[in-house]
Amino acid sequence: MKSNNRYLYGGALAAVLLAGLSGFGLARCTADKKPASSAIVAEEEKPSDELKLTQEAINTAKIGVESVTAGGLSSEIIAQAQVVATPNGQASLTARAAGSVSRIYKRLGDPVKAGEALALIESRDAGQIAADRTTAIARANVAQANLAREKSLLDQGVSARVDYESAQAEAAAAQAEVNRTQSAASAARITTDGHGVIVASPISGRVTASMASLGAFVQPETELFRVSDPNLVQVEAAINSSDMKRVAIGDRAVISLPDGRTMEARVRSVTPALDAETRAATAVLDVVGGELQPGLSVRATLFPQGTSESSAIVVPEEAVQSINGQDVVFVRTKDGFKVTPVTIGQRSAGRAEIVSGLIPGQSIATSKAFSLKAELGKGAAEEE
Repeated sequence: MKSNNRYLYGGALAAVLLAGLSGFGLARCTADKKPASSAIVAEEEKPSDELKLTQEAINTAKIGVESVTAGGLSSEIIAQAQVVATPNGQASLTARAAGSVSRIYKRLGDPVKAGEALALIESRDAGQIAADRTTAIARANVAQANLAREKSLLDQGVSARVDYESAQAEAAAAQAEVNRTQSAASAARITTDGHGVIVASPISGRVTASMASLGAFVQPETELFRVSDPNLVQVEAAINSSDMKRVAIGDRAVISLPDGRTMEARVRSVTPALDAETRAATAVLDVVGGELQPGLSVRATLFPQGTSESSAIVVPEEAVQSINGQDVVFVRTKDGFKVTPVTIGQRSAGRAEIVSGLIPGQSIATSKAFSLKAELGKGAAEEE
């Protein structure tokens, strides 16, 4: 009986010890977890106001970046404009002789180098031009030989000087005929075999129009192709008569493209008279860098110098985004963009005045700025 009681007492003591150890372990685990939770809370950071993006990523996302300058809405001139080729930036390629189109080497949109052939025309006129050239060269050779003979006879005293001078005049006339026929062959771009004429481009660029059809018979001066150089373009903006005197050569301008991109430009000239139909003057703008397709309709924002004393900065309305009820813009940094709170003044025609928050010279995201806001929100959600 005593032995059984001893076992009972021993079991109870073991149970008490086990419960104590378990409680100690639980308390230790709980104590360990609390500091860990506190550490996590301490390591939490405020949502970042910066987005790191490479220039390649910015270009891929087609995010427009524009440098801001001081000047209120009253200092801007917004005008509809069109991209046109400069006088040296577009070429109309025509048939130089009547004939049928036997070869077409380039199609619409293909790149072309200066002097490169786009088509070949088989022509009887080309054969006649080539034959005239060959005949002229042969006559010139005979005239030169006769001149040399007369010169020799004159030196020997056998022939009179008048005969030598006559041979000399005939040689000069024959050479003039050679020059004429060679110029005609060169202008018509006669092939070496004399069977056809080559339609070649005088400038480098791309084929923007193609009217040539294989086998078609064409008359001289029929337009077959049009080639434009996207690097040799200008923007023509229609300026109201009331704003005409405000615009001067050298004024800064920004070209807004249909896809949201923007390009810097400068005023090169302004027409001194108004168009009879539109009653508007034309400001010719030179685009600073970039390629534009002739015929593209764009919007031009001109910034005349010294027309406003406002210190406000005007930006495209789409550049202003709202984050947590605060108007912000995305300022370009060396690593990407930084969220910058701003105060908005008046708005007009898709433009907004920044009363405070920006300084002239900073560059901000304009078109596709909403994508930066979405990316910022995505990053904040991932952190949570």
